[in-house]
Amino acid sequence: MSVESDDETIVVSFGDQSCELSRDAAADLQEAIGSALTEKREFFRTAGEYRRDGSYVVSRRGADSTGNAKVFTSFDELRRLYDRLPERFTAEDIGRTGITGSRRHMILRHFGEHPGFDCRIASRNPLTGEKESSETENNEAMEVVAD
Repeated sequence: MSVESDDETIVVSFGDQSCELSRDAAADLQEAIGSALTEKREFFRTAGEYRRDGSYVVSRRGADSTGNAKVFTSFDELRRLYDRLPERFTAEDIGRTGITGSRRHMILRHFGEHPGFDCRIASRNPLTGEKESSETENNEAMEVVAD
């Protein structure tokens, strides 16, 4: 990628393609990219926020104290945590990774709410998450037909 500018325009090139923007349009694009990089999404009980430094924060929706948040170095770190969990897991399983207190439940709920994870809340007492796979979905949707 390369960027060239003069007094009136900004030219951004990607490989063999380029785009010429006015300074105002380039400023709007810069703001839009910044907003996308630092996006905060709220779900039913949790929220996820991408920070400028690349970290990802899971928090209780509407909460503003650090006691209601867990910071991961990246979204990929949260993904690796999820991938290491068994097919059916509880807050205790999450606690084995070093996450303590009510943050374990918050993370479990986030896995169930965030569309990037193939997870559903299977039970509320004890709070239990269950990974869904296409095989599980196919088995649930299968009908038995008699001849």
